[in-house]
Amino acid sequence: MRKTYIDNIRWITVVIVVIYHVIYMFNGVITSGVIGPFTEVQYQDAFQYFVYPWFMLLLFVISGMSARFYLNGHSDREFLKSRTIKLLVPSTIGLFVFWWILGYYNMAIVGAFENMSAVPGPILFLIMAVSGTGTLWYIQLLWVFSMLLLIIRKVEKDRLYGQCEKANLHVLLCLTPVIWGASRILNTPVIVVYRFGIYGVGFFLGYFIFSHDAVMERLEKWWLPLLLAALGLGISFVLVFWGEPYAEHQVLDTLLCNAYAWIATLAVLSVMKKWGNFENPLSRFMGKKAWGLYLFHYLPLSACAWYLHLYTSLPPLAMYLLVGAAAFAGALILYEIIRRIPVLRWCVCGIGGRK
Repeated sequence: MRKTYIDNIRWITVVIVVIYHVIYMFNGVITSGVIGPFTEVQYQDAFQYFVYPWFMLLLFVISGMSARFYLNGHSDREFLKSRTIKLLVPSTIGLFVFWWILGYYNMAIVGAFENMSAVPGPILFLIMAVSGTGTLWYIQLLWVFSMLLLIIRKVEKDRLYGQCEKANLHVLLCLTPVIWGASRILNTPVIVVYRFGIYGVGFFLGYFIFSHDAVMERLEKWWLPLLLAALGLGISFVLVFWGEPYAEHQVLDTLLCNAYAWIATLAVLSVMKKWGNFENPLSRFMGKKAWGLYLFHYLPLSACAWYLHLYTSLPPLAMYLLVGAAAFAGALILYEIIRRIPVLRWCVCGIGGRK
């Protein structure tokens, strides 16, 4: 049975991801791989600090919850097949079929082609394909965690899962040091988004703890204190680390960052459990399109930002609005087109079966 508040968390978080990437493209904090800032001081960059610590952790938590909900009605074999088609195929085969286009723009933005004139065409294409990974890192990690889950299920046989139903708010708060510790391990040194430790812990906590209705009902009662605590920690994080390169592990590994990430995750879950069980035309539409919006938004965003940067001198507000519109509209249009094309719907969108 689908849980409406989980669907709403997912699409709202994806919208936040898109807005984050629009601001990120012109940010003045991490200037490698993006167009870069308009001015020396950009107060809109504070949005990045406010959402970066928690929004992907939240997505992994609800992905773990969704894995449990799916497995309640499907076999392990069906889970393996569905996750491989939806997650692994687009982030591997799809790179060479479609996502190399994103790789082209990623490389153009950083000026990579200027020093690659002597590189043979096949090698250049391979580099573009790998560079097109972009936001697909999330589904790559999700596939790895899903496969590990199948192994763990064979061993624990729901014994641990049953015990986790007893978790209350005190237990959840005591997991803060676990989140901090996980943030310090299994991090890739160059591509910092591959944070196997903290995101893996988030996924498995979602599966073992937050998929229990009893846990969520207890958490729901604390929505207001958790929300206020998250806001306070978020403001503190922004003030302490303003101007620091938050994507570097020395910032991400701090106790403040991870305490904020975890409390914010708990806050969103509790608030949405309390108030997020709503449906309207917008939520139903976005719930159906969230997958496509996540997959495709960064390609039109990057292309639009690159061409506007090359051929115009528009003011910052116009740039943000146009790039944002391109990200949302372009993603939805690309998704609607590609999901209707045989073969492409499978290798690019991860959609199995017939149209």
